[in-house]
This record gives sequence, structure tokens and C-alpha cells, in this order.
Amino acid sequence: MSKCEQCIVRQFNSLKHLSKEELINMSACKTVRKIKKGELLFKEGEHINGVFCIKDGVCKVSKMSANGRNQIISLVKRGNLLGERSLISDEVANLNAVALQDMEVCFIPKEEIISDLEKNSNFSMSVLKTMAGNLRDTDNLVVDMAQKTVKQRLAETLLNLHAKFSLPNDEFINVNLSREDFADIIGAATESTIRLLSGFKKKGLIAINGKRIAITNKTELEKVAKGF
Repeated sequence: MSKCEQCIVRQFNSLKHLSKEELINMSACKTVRKIKKGELLFKEGEHINGVFCIKDGVCKVSKMSANGRNQIISLVKRGNLLGERSLISDEVANLNAVALQDMEVCFIPKEEIISDLEKNSNFSMSVLKTMAGNLRDTDNLVVDMAQKTVKQRLAETLLNLHAKFSLPNDEFINVNLSREDFADIIGAATESTIRLLSGFKKKGLIAINGKRIAITNKTELEKVAKGF
């Protein structure tokens, strides 16, 4: 098992604010889990009782509506923490987290994280800032769903995914999403999403190779996202 104080992944999240002693204590109580593609990390209604540190892989975090419609809220990648809300509230999980590819995650029990939050103000502030950022992103999602067209939302989603997942000097988005996943992100029917992607391709805005999508005309795609 890797030691938290030697793990490079913590440099990408709030754990970088912990002291060596705190990280050693965390290593002693964490567990490492392997999650296969398509498997649940946790589900809505489940008590998480801790935080997941994503060591490798990507998962989608989604909410199922009363009418059975799935809405993807975010994609969580290597270096991110997941489950911080369980630290503040004793409520069950409000979302589902499913692996988009094989994952390796470290699970840190709630008791250990709470102890660090109480003792380390820099760590506490970093966690709060992360949660505030997540709330901001959710606010933006609500506004986008209400005010932007499906076409705008798809263009903006492609740009955001490219910024978050593309490799240097690579036009392709380095995460494989199904057409249904894209539909669940933008809140549209899968058939409509497929037609829009095909339209973007015909206009030379994107290239498609199987499930892989590349942005070939970022400037024009940005115009679409802004409603021009």
C-alpha cells in the first residue's frame, strides 16, 4: 500500500495542506479500493462515512430524477476528492458515483478527516473552498439548463471536457463518454445529442473517431456555446 506522505496525487487536492505526521496517521487507517469500469463507487441513499481520494481513473457523479431521468452533475478525475459533504452532514449520499474507466481510490474514514479538520486550519479552509467551488459549478449548471439551448450546452460541454481532460497538443478529449453520457450531461435525449454531434462534425467543429471526439475548430465552437 502506498504511503500518503509519498503520494504525488495529494498535491492536486486539499490533502497537500496536511503535515507529515497527519499523513502518516491517515495512511494507517485508509483503505485502497479497485473499482471496475461501470461499477458503483457509492450510490444515492448510502452512508459514505468518509472521503475518496481518486488515485487513478475517472468517475461520473449523477442524480436520478423522480421521472427516471439521469443527470450527470460532474466528472471526477485523478487527484480529486469525493464525498466531502459527508464530513459536514450525517445525511445519506444525494448522488451516484459510477466509474467511467477502471479506478483506484483511497478511502479515508470520516473520523480521521474530522480530526484533521479540527486541528489544521489550512486544511479546513481548503476543503471549504473546494466545496464552495462545487456549489458554484452546480449553480452554473442550473442556470445553463434553464437559459441555454441544447446546442449551446453541448458546445460548452465539449469545450469544458477538452480543457479538463485533453493532453498537451492533443485535440482529442482524453475520456471516453458514450452518447448517452453526453445526453445526460446536457439534459437532452440521446437521439438529439447524436444529431447535434453529427452537425458539429459536418461543420468541421469536431472530429469523431468511435467514441473519441476532437475539437478541430475551437473558435467557432466557442461562438456556438455563446449563442452566435
